[in-house]
Amino acid sequence: MAKRRESFGEEASEEDKKKFTREGFRKAISVFRFIKPYRGLYIIGFIFLVLSTATTMSFGLLIGQITSVIQGKSAFTLNQIILFFVFVLIAQGVFSFCRIYFFSQVGERAMADVRRETYAKIITLPISFFEQRRVGELTSRISADVSQLQGVFTLTLAELFRQVASLVIGTGIILYVSWKLTLFMLATFPVMIVAALFFGRFIRKLSKQVQDLLAQANVVVEETLQSVHVVKAFTNENLEINRYGSALQRVVGMALRAAKYRGIFVSFVIFTLFGGIIGVVWYGGSLVLANEMPFADLLTFLVYTTFIGGSVAGMGDMYSQLAQTMGASERILEILHEPSEVKANEQLPLFVPIQGHVQLHDVHFSYPSRPDVEVLKGISLDVAAGRKIALVGQSGAGKSTIVQLLMHYYPIGGGFITVDDRDLTSFNITELRKNIAIVPQEVMLFGGTIMENIQYGKPGSTEAEVREAARKANALQFIELFPEGFQTLVGERGIKLSGGQRQRIAIARAILKDPAILILDEATSSLDAESERLVQEALDELMQNRTTMIIAHRLATIRKVDMIYVMREGQIAESGTHDELAAHEDGIYANLVKLQFEIIDNE
Repeated sequence: MAKRRESFGEEASEEDKKKFTREGFRKAISVFRFIKPYRGLYIIGFIFLVLSTATTMSFGLLIGQITSVIQGKSAFTLNQIILFFVFVLIAQGVFSFCRIYFFSQVGERAMADVRRETYAKIITLPISFFEQRRVGELTSRISADVSQLQGVFTLTLAELFRQVASLVIGTGIILYVSWKLTLFMLATFPVMIVAALFFGRFIRKLSKQVQDLLAQANVVVEETLQSVHVVKAFTNENLEINRYGSALQRVVGMALRAAKYRGIFVSFVIFTLFGGIIGVVWYGGSLVLANEMPFADLLTFLVYTTFIGGSVAGMGDMYSQLAQTMGASERILEILHEPSEVKANEQLPLFVPIQGHVQLHDVHFSYPSRPDVEVLKGISLDVAAGRKIALVGQSGAGKSTIVQLLMHYYPIGGGFITVDDRDLTSFNITELRKNIAIVPQEVMLFGGTIMENIQYGKPGSTEAEVREAARKANALQFIELFPEGFQTLVGERGIKLSGGQRQRIAIARAILKDPAILILDEATSSLDAESERLVQEALDELMQNRTTMIIAHRLATIRKVDMIYVMREGQIAESGTHDELAAHEDGIYANLVKLQFEIIDNE
């Protein structure tokens, strides 16, 4: 996992140093499967593209006919040719509109599907994935990288076909008009092809680096806005502005470097192209003067040479766009190929509630990011259904890790965990977590209404059910004091509510979920006395008839639990009731109790 971290930020793999490889190209174009549901619209757009290209390619022949009429060498009149030319122009306008309209429909809908599937994949990935990535990087994938694909889905592929068709048809026509002049003109092509391959490699590499740097800039914004209170408290606005400015400067520098290579390539193509046209005019003029070709044919030849030149120049720019797109598609596919821990919209078997008997048998564990540091060293405990236990100990002792393993956030390194005598790994993850609720120390609320935040515990629940859950959580009284009641917006991350109010909303959410196993992670540690009393009353209501695991530093809140486990350095050092552990004067728990009471007395 740790190695895959590089693929987002500092990726400079060997593949970046190669030109398009067959495998890389195959992977990149696989993203076009998102067009498949709209292939009918795409085919219609493609038909109009063919018609639009055909009408465009007829311009050279019509100009040649006009010249022949002027020279008196045509059976048609000038008015007839001009009238037909106007008809072709009108048809060209209609065909071009329809082409753009249908391709845009395909592009917009396919982009929505890409974003939806990418988001669905991200949200179903395991916790370990998010520990290796930053939020700004992931949002950049959904926004910046997908936007790179949009132009390709809508116009670039169509334009690529248009340029290729112009090149092939135009070359066929000028070859028919004058094979001598055609061979003279085509002599410049090999130089442009070699240049395209040479510059394309650099452009692709630089475009991927631009995306990486843009992702890093997005991380700065994301982190700053999430921690805006800290920024304000330390008056570090200028620091963050400068940090973001520096990140943007790196993006600009790399983007300009990529633009320089694209500009050099396009300029080289234009120079070669128009130098070739000048040569064609010189050689063609010589043939006309020598009576080896009519002037009308020379004019037709020059028109189609211009078409061909524009196609070659356009294909050079499109080559660089496709190179950028391949980089973006690789990043999106990298996420889509990550193994999910749950499947979106999975049809689960009939929900069967569990009793809540939890057992840990000689559990060993190290975090994936720190495999050499063993966090749990042979933990064993038995929590009967409906019983209440507490985990206490210093920070880093492994208390929260036990909870994370019970939630199946990580695979355990040794031993096993059972729920109702059933191995944890045999549960469907969604089925398991539906039976567990967590009330954390720092409650995260969504930016919607109080109603929506409580309903998160049981989507689709009725207003009566939400109201009853709020009453049990001691939240109904303060909710009804708000003018909008349950429709009150809580603000970003619940900023408009106090800490005690957020805790009671979280408790109401857990009550609505009605879990068999309840986890309280320092749920009252940061509250004032009055809020703590109200929250504790709500917790007492919530804990009734549920298996409860409490992580606590404030020991006064766990005196009534059935068993206390004192943890130290990843092992259970002591266990017993509050009275039993407090009676051991030299014990770890007794010392913790004395220390906390000394702190209270000093206050």
